[in-house]
Amino acid sequence: MTEENYDLLSEKFENEVKKSQKTTFTNNMKLPIHRWYRYSAGFSAEWVEDILKTLPIGLNVYDPFAGSGTVMIAADKMGFNSIGVDPHPFVSKMTSAKLGWNISVDEYQTTIKKVLNFALKANEINISTDDYPPLIEKSYSKDNLAKLDALKHGLETVEMSEQVKPLVWFTLATILRSASGVGTAQWQYILPTRKTHEFNAFDAFKAKADQISEDMIIYQKKYQKKSKFLATDARNAFEVPENWADIVITSPPYANNYDYADATRLEMSFFGTVQSWGDLQEKVRKYLIRSSTQSVSKLKDATFDIAKDDLLSPIYSELQPILEQLLAERETHGGKKNYHTMIVNYFLDMAKVMHDLRRVVKQNGEIIMVIGDSAPYGVYIPVDRWLGELALSQGFTEWHFAKERDRNIKWKNRTHTVPLKEGYLTIKG
Repeated sequence: MTEENYDLLSEKFENEVKKSQKTTFTNNMKLPIHRWYRYSAGFSAEWVEDILKTLPIGLNVYDPFAGSGTVMIAADKMGFNSIGVDPHPFVSKMTSAKLGWNISVDEYQTTIKKVLNFALKANEINISTDDYPPLIEKSYSKDNLAKLDALKHGLETVEMSEQVKPLVWFTLATILRSASGVGTAQWQYILPTRKTHEFNAFDAFKAKADQISEDMIIYQKKYQKKSKFLATDARNAFEVPENWADIVITSPPYANNYDYADATRLEMSFFGTVQSWGDLQEKVRKYLIRSSTQSVSKLKDATFDIAKDDLLSPIYSELQPILEQLLAERETHGGKKNYHTMIVNYFLDMAKVMHDLRRVVKQNGEIIMVIGDSAPYGVYIPVDRWLGELALSQGFTEWHFAKERDRNIKWKNRTHTVPLKEGYLTIKG
């Protein structure tokens, strides 16, 4: 990337610090492909497209936290090569299927009809659904669970090509929230304590298939798929070639105690990936960046030894007293959450990501991350500055943060009043 392009991007970010939804997934629900399912940790595809418009066609785009595939789908639309990685067992399966937008629309529609016809007949037999975990039984009426079960059996029974099967599976996975009557938003934790309207599973399945077909036709007429997705870990993504990426566009998990494993427990429980909340650690969390206290509980006694890791030496002098402060605060709170352990492991994981990014990103390349800072128990964590320092320690040459919006200002039940921000961390190779 040239010096001129870097300056243009930096100027663009600085001049556009205003209220917007560029750091959220909201507007994506109006866009083809992106709207197939809402990912709570996503960000704006239009923002990604705006970045790519400033760059020469043909550059290589990398997303080490691919999530729902926003960057890769935007790169396909704009004509760029892209690679995305994500280790979450369920999310990676969803994203891999979503990137199959270039398969035969006719074959997809035909297969959907076969699965639906099978399910309609199977549902009339009144097959038992007693083998589902308690969470699933609490989240659906008996009638709708029977319909969903019939669709799942159709997916397993109907003959279909290996090319189309992931997208048919995806179609079923995307309706599990709307077919539930517990009033839980897409990709949020499941607490089936209240009831709301549930959509007929068969109708929802057909409607989602129609939407997917419509968007596939739109994209296939205009764009070429050039993206590649890998279900692997950004801390050691060795399947991504060295010196491959011209630009990285991504948003890593925030150090805010959001449990990405629990957020998909409904879907994983339905498909049998997990049977209970207790399965999440071994089945999901151990593969993810450690950004929640649930993933680090067994490491609390090693917190201060972990802080001495060489990868954390650039921030150790600031990190150590903050860990001590978090430990002291922990004793004054009822929940006694191990935020000190979460924070040290989060930055160690992100240091490993920076190390691997130095391998993947070209010497004149660039990283743009959507990030937010954090204040567990009211103790402020300078995420942007610490990530910038960790990047410099791995051989990157400079970093800059541009604020996009304020955070933690609208929730009446917030537990602290520390001002937080969200914006763009730009790192130059």
